[in-house]
Amino acid sequence: MPLNIPTRRGNFAAAVLATVLLAGCASTGGLHPTATPTNPASLAAQRSFSGAKTDDAAWPQQGWWKALGDAQLDTLVDEALADNPDMTLVDARVRAALAAAGAADAARKPTLNGGASAAGARVPPILPPLASGHFGVIRYGYLSFSWDLDLWGGKRAAWQAAVGNARAAEVDAQAARLKLSADVVQAYFQLAGAWVQRDLANEELQRANDFLKLTHKRVASGIDSKFSLARIEAESASDRAHLEAADNAVRSAGLMLAALLGAGPDRALAIERPALPAVPALALPSDLPADLLGRRPDVVAARWRVEAAGKDIKVAKTKFLPNVSISSLAGLLAPSSMNLFSFQNRFYTISPALSLPIFEGGALRANLAGKDAARDIAVAQYNQTLVHAINQVAGQVDDLQSLSAQVQDAENARASADDAYALAMKRYRAGVGNYLEALSVRQELIAAEQQLASLQTRRVGAWATLNEALGGGFQPAADAPSLATAPQSASESQAHQPQAHR
Repeated sequence: MPLNIPTRRGNFAAAVLATVLLAGCASTGGLHPTATPTNPASLAAQRSFSGAKTDDAAWPQQGWWKALGDAQLDTLVDEALADNPDMTLVDARVRAALAAAGAADAARKPTLNGGASAAGARVPPILPPLASGHFGVIRYGYLSFSWDLDLWGGKRAAWQAAVGNARAAEVDAQAARLKLSADVVQAYFQLAGAWVQRDLANEELQRANDFLKLTHKRVASGIDSKFSLARIEAESASDRAHLEAADNAVRSAGLMLAALLGAGPDRALAIERPALPAVPALALPSDLPADLLGRRPDVVAARWRVEAAGKDIKVAKTKFLPNVSISSLAGLLAPSSMNLFSFQNRFYTISPALSLPIFEGGALRANLAGKDAARDIAVAQYNQTLVHAINQVAGQVDDLQSLSAQVQDAENARASADDAYALAMKRYRAGVGNYLEALSVRQELIAAEQQLASLQTRRVGAWATLNEALGGGFQPAADAPSLATAPQSASESQAHQPQAHR
């Protein structure tokens, strides 16, 4: 309720005293956030990482995929970061958040406005000395000044909250770039794996055709029946379908990669066939999980949002307290017949104003309760993000170790199946073995080759996902907030915020 008091100093002081006394009508008692950020040290992970080699320098570097030495992959990641529409979206969100922070900063500062006008009117004779009873023109110019003194820091806190949200948006943009980079690397590996599966399908069709030719000779020689020939012909037709499906998988993987690049389907046709790379040796940072919260952009962004939510609570609490603002207006006013800039035509006002909540139906408490809840939500999301991060790293480490062992076993199985197939075909050509034996061994070889190719593709994918889970080389700004993880009592929480007089 603003009270304009352009009177003497004593009256103004009395009004200030009355305001402070009346402020006891609105109280923040009993309202405070309750959630506490999780301490990373409490997330036990040492046993889960005990089987992995550790290295102080094992954190991923920016451009971590460049360790593979694939120039085409490097070009594709750069192209996606430049042209993918999602990057335009996240950059626009950053600019919007920075603009909001700028607006909050401007709201803390004094404002000065000016204007001038000329108005024509018929002034009645009852208003001398301007009155003439005829139409006339009045000119005026003015400057207006206003300043909210922000006694309790509410506007500053609102600005700090907006800055925190802007910092979170900036980190979100970096997280989006990390995810897009990892998605491109994954899609590139999927394309490489699709090509390997296509090669296997083509080789299998060649084996089936060779098998079919040999079976024709055996039938002609009376060694095999036409039933055996029909079975082999069915297998050959099935292998042709598998090859077509493998060709389709290659095209689909190329289209997925083109979409990540922000390009049309023809871009996929220009991508040279990639090869599955050798996976670098696994090594984990020795300071996991403690340092993970500073290496993952999603965790850092969540910390900024907790910080911003805390500032919003301070803004809500200052609404309970009296505030003082000052405004003034000065200018010149004169009819067209007089010199506008004459000293006697001046006018001015000075208006200090007090505002205080007396009765607001619980709106202020409801607003503060909402801000407390918003901070609890932000803390819960931070905790959730942190827990997900450390478990994602553990999961990818386990996957990579397991897949490396599975690849080794699959290579041994493929080698054994290859030897068995060569022996079975030798016996089949010699007329010693039967077609069922040769067909069974051939199917075992197909399964072994396909499994090995699938495991190799999954292994390089797990390596890429692990680099993403470790933050992909992200480095937080020096002013990134650190969150207190010790429980706070209600009195301790309120002690750091302005309190209403009670």
